[in-house]
Amino acid sequence: MLLLEVISGERLAKPERGKMRVHKISNVNKALDFIASKGVKLVSIGAEEIVDGNVKMTLGMIWTIILRFAIQDISVEETSAKEGLLLWCQRKTAPYKNVNIQNFHISWKDGLGFCALIHRHRPELIDYGKLRKDDPLTNLNTAFDVAEKYLDIPKMLDAEDIVGTARPDEKAIMTYVSSFYHAFSGAQKAETAANRICKVLAVNQENEQLMEDYEKLASDLLEWIRRTIPWLENRVPENTMHAMQQKLEDFRDYRRLHKPPKVQEKCQLEINFNTLQTKLRLSNRPAFMPSEGRMVSDINNAWGCLEQVEKGYEEWLLNEIRRLERLDHLAEKFRQKASIHEAWTDGKEAMLRQKDYETATLSEIKALLKKHEAFESDLAAHQDRVEQIAAIAQELNELDYYDSPSVNARCQKICDQWDNLGALTQKRREALERTEKLLETIDQLYLEYAKRAAPFNNWMEGAMEDLQDTFIVHTIEEIQGLTTAHEQFKATLPDADKERLAILGIHNEVSKIVQTYHVNMAGTNPYTTITPQEINGKWDHVRQLVPRRDQALTEEHARQQHNERLRKQFGAQANVIGPWIQTKMEEIGRISIEMHGTLEDQLSHLRQYEKSIVNYKPKIDQLEGDHQLIQEALIFDNKHTNYTMEHIRVGWEQLLTTIARTINEVENQILTRDAKGISQEQMNEFRASFNHFDRDHSGTLGPEEFKACLISLGYDIGNDPQGEAEFARIMSIVDPNRLGVVTFQAFIDFMSRETADTDTADQVMASFKILAGDKNYITMDELRRELPPDQAEYCIARMAPYTGPDSVPGALDYMSFSTALYGESDL
Repeated sequence: MLLLEVISGERLAKPERGKMRVHKISNVNKALDFIASKGVKLVSIGAEEIVDGNVKMTLGMIWTIILRFAIQDISVEETSAKEGLLLWCQRKTAPYKNVNIQNFHISWKDGLGFCALIHRHRPELIDYGKLRKDDPLTNLNTAFDVAEKYLDIPKMLDAEDIVGTARPDEKAIMTYVSSFYHAFSGAQKAETAANRICKVLAVNQENEQLMEDYEKLASDLLEWIRRTIPWLENRVPENTMHAMQQKLEDFRDYRRLHKPPKVQEKCQLEINFNTLQTKLRLSNRPAFMPSEGRMVSDINNAWGCLEQVEKGYEEWLLNEIRRLERLDHLAEKFRQKASIHEAWTDGKEAMLRQKDYETATLSEIKALLKKHEAFESDLAAHQDRVEQIAAIAQELNELDYYDSPSVNARCQKICDQWDNLGALTQKRREALERTEKLLETIDQLYLEYAKRAAPFNNWMEGAMEDLQDTFIVHTIEEIQGLTTAHEQFKATLPDADKERLAILGIHNEVSKIVQTYHVNMAGTNPYTTITPQEINGKWDHVRQLVPRRDQALTEEHARQQHNERLRKQFGAQANVIGPWIQTKMEEIGRISIEMHGTLEDQLSHLRQYEKSIVNYKPKIDQLEGDHQLIQEALIFDNKHTNYTMEHIRVGWEQLLTTIARTINEVENQILTRDAKGISQEQMNEFRASFNHFDRDHSGTLGPEEFKACLISLGYDIGNDPQGEAEFARIMSIVDPNRLGVVTFQAFIDFMSRETADTDTADQVMASFKILAGDKNYITMDELRRELPPDQAEYCIARMAPYTGPDSVPGALDYMSFSTALYGESDL
């Protein structure tokens, strides 16, 4: 009856004699009815069996009651009562040496399991280090005595019975162990609270690491841009073509080797930033605000400045190379013409200063006069060359030729000498004319020879100069023009040869007259220094230079044909790659707004798509190689394509960046879906609604489009003041910067955040309160006892001292720390 009263909580009537059995059965039935009302199923047992003393039935019922009221409520990770209790024991005793709990019988025989449970929760009650596995009686008695004295757990078992049996009674051990579980239930709450705090701190630590990584990557990228821009802004020209070509090669290395990794870093920086912001939103943390000057927009602005300077630098390099090429050509032309002219003027001043006419005979005077007339004709013929030399020098000055001082000095010397020659010529003519009346007519044949030999000689010198003249062309048409002019020159050679023979005939006529009439002559033509040998020598030289010119023009024609092949080869590839990049950009745009399968399917499809794009890189590299050949050949235009290498580079970099950003957007959608518990069907519904109203396929919705999208999903947003206020509240959430557009990521964040199961500052605060034993503060020892070492030290380093009236030395303020975790105060 006592057991039944304890179970039912009612005072039972004591039966009178004679009615003892009937009253006993009635009392037991009341107890059984109460047990049944608590959900305990009693099978094959009635009041009669208990009253009649059926021991087996009675003990079975007692075990059922113990299982219901002492064990069944135990739940660890949603396992059964027995499994849950066993799992709890294993976790609590795991750190202890010589303890291995696998069941509720022989695992407890040595007593160390009971002692470990007590020491884990109340270490001051047992010195576990002094216990020995080979002394089970001492261990068991220690545990039972301490449990009874300090934990109010009755001594239900006898140590000698446990040690003396091969297999202790499982139900008895389990019943006794459940008493320990209930006694330490408060510690279980602390463990749950510690787990929650660990989870929140782990999220905070991960986010802080991501922020540090972003700051470092942003700083490194900005520092690289800061170092690179001055290099690209340095427009100090070099004096030689070789030095400028080296600058161009350095620039090519920068574009091929140094810049592409930085493009990837910039793209990765944006991806990391977006991922971090998504994680912060999902964990109910405030958005990350980078240090001043390290925003994504700051990076983009700096990058834009870099590319602007970079474009100007390449244009400057090519213009400088063209200028130096032109200068080298002009300088060489100046030197050739100056050398020819200086060779011609050599000795002319001394000749003009002679006063040989003072002692000459009349015939000699007339000869000197005719000779002077021939010289004046020759002098006039050289006027063009002097003007050309001066014009070339002027052009070199205007193009800022580095060696202009020496060119100017040489040109000035030539001009001064030319002026002096003119003055001396005039002076000598005047002297000769004064004595002209004393002279006889010089032999007309010599005069005719001199007059015809001088221009012919000048023509030959001009021909030799033209045949040796350097040339620079950039197209086949230009070299064909030079070739045509050369062919026209060759066509004049037969007439020139006739003139040569005619001149030589005059000289032969003179010789014949001298020989026939025995005229006393010095053997040379007094009117000219041009001898038949010189004419023949120069004529032979002209004939030798013609095939050399032919060969030079042929070689240049072959070079221009090679350049044309390079243009066509580059144009053919560029005309394929350029449209391919544009097509891929459009396809990525379509993929980003279409829905096919799950987000994982879309992500897999995008990654395969990215792989196919990356596999196209060898074609870009091949085009880079062709472009380098074109630049090395100094080809500056290409009529076979509208695409430049810069167009292709920019398009390729944009393509890689776009596919990477699109993949990151889908990854963030997966993060949001999983963190917010959004089903694939919901995500598809959100995407379908968003795409339906995104009619311009921009990836964003305007306010009116967004309102229509919300209404299509069941939101009641009317045109009344209340509806307008609600819509304004929603817009402040999805468009906090008031840009006037709503992205898909902001849209799904809003659709899921209202019902999201996220940790809050209040929840974390409540968890710390449990660990602190309901105090308003927590100590360092409590943190180190309840949390993993790294997270305990994380809290200790950041918690402010507690200053309340109930403070003790070393007390820490967990309340301000909890609010700081969620951005509600400073950490």
